[in-house]
Amino acid sequence: MDKTIAAVRDAVAGIGDGATVMIGGFGGSGAPIELIHALINAGPKNLTVINNNAGNGHVGLAALIEQGQVAKLICSFPRSADPRVFTELYLAGKIELEVVPQGTLAERIRAGGSGIPAFYTPTSYGTELAEGKPVAEFDGRHYVQERWLKADFALIKAELGDPFGNLTYRMA
Repeated sequence: MDKTIAAVRDAVAGIGDGATVMIGGFGGSGAPIELIHALINAGPKNLTVINNNAGNGHVGLAALIEQGQVAKLICSFPRSADPRVFTELYLAGKIELEVVPQGTLAERIRAGGSGIPAFYTPTSYGTELAEGKPVAEFDGRHYVQERWLKADFALIKAELGDPFGNLTYRMA
């Protein structure tokens, strides 16, 4: 099975309205800018995006948000270096936000990939982030139940990919 795709636009062609998309990168480092801009050109709407942050400036994820294609953002850092696009839309009530602590975000993604529908963590107990979530006590300590995160698609940046889908990274 050859997983290579000749054109960037073809890589995002299957992403339709209402899809959930995980986007790699940490801030601007390792962000798959070319794939995100191909997704903008493809035009799907009402996307749920799972990312570390809310994008910077007017490129990449910030541009996708600016085009009105993102209905919900799940991230750890909505206030990054230059989050004006996200901030304006959020304050106007035009985009939904779910803030997730950094380690919990990584674990929710890992749990989704491992088939683990939920787990408990002490992180966020007693804060607004835990409101409405089940809480349990183990050995005298309170834990918040977190649900897995799964996506329909993932956009990631790599230096090289082989026909089997294995990726090689450089400087990210």
